[in-house]
Amino acid sequence: MDFLAGCIGGAAGVLVGHPFDTVKVRLQVQSVDKPLYRGTFHCFQSIVKQESMFGLYKGIGSPMMGLTFINAIVFGVQGNTMRLLGRDTPTNQFLAGAAAGTIQCVICCPMELAKTRMQMQGTGEKKSKRKLYKNSLDCLLRIYNREGMRGINRGMVTTLIRETPGFGVYFLAYDVLTRSLGCEPDDPYMIPKLLFAGGMSGIASWLSTYPVDVIKSRLQADGVGGVNQYSGIADCVRQSMKQEGWRVFTRGLTSTLLRAFPVNAATFATVTLFLMYMRDEEEGKDCEPNPSRSLQQQQPQASSL
Repeated sequence: MDFLAGCIGGAAGVLVGHPFDTVKVRLQVQSVDKPLYRGTFHCFQSIVKQESMFGLYKGIGSPMMGLTFINAIVFGVQGNTMRLLGRDTPTNQFLAGAAAGTIQCVICCPMELAKTRMQMQGTGEKKSKRKLYKNSLDCLLRIYNREGMRGINRGMVTTLIRETPGFGVYFLAYDVLTRSLGCEPDDPYMIPKLLFAGGMSGIASWLSTYPVDVIKSRLQADGVGGVNQYSGIADCVRQSMKQEGWRVFTRGLTSTLLRAFPVNAATFATVTLFLMYMRDEEEGKDCEPNPSRSLQQQQPQASSL
């Protein structure tokens, strides 16, 4: 049940937020010498004008493809970690979320690599505008054939650095907000409260790790034109700082935060409401779970792993 709820909630989040993610990646990796976009809204307009609305959904196959596995890992690990930790405290919520974030990187990193490469297709000079990849799976296969497992896992270290604390903050923030807002089953404002808590949790998570995401995107997009610009994480940080200053670590932040709120509002609210409905059907009104507890606090009752 948790597995199905996570898949439905994750799918809702991907559909809502992928256009914002495409804009974020384009802004993060564009050339500082010849920028294609002046900002978030100009990037949106340019993509729609040049590539139609479908351009905003480039690379969506990769996150959809990894959705089932990622949600199974996240919900299963988080639920089982909360069981092992025993007590439901804010610290344990953070630790359980961090554990889930760490484990799911195995799927997340290759998925985001394919997504980034697909999103970068058709950008830059005319010679690079031909389509290199048919779809996300074709992208991963081509990278594997050229670079092996190391190529498939490009950006793994930065993904770990981003996801481990990011998921900890994510689940901690949702738990604290739902408790503070006092969400109750008979509250007429329960759904708006869940949407607000989920959206703000997403924003808090991104703000806590965004500079690392910029470096990850640059490393995963490196080599798209056939030439590798960075030799590693430190080199990427050094070159980025030298060419663009500290503001490089905020590039695409507006698009990311605009995306984070609706995506995570949709994801958390969908999952929480689905679990409430299904458990109400199974257990009856007397055993109805309390939505003021975070989704992850409900997980140990029926973990997917």
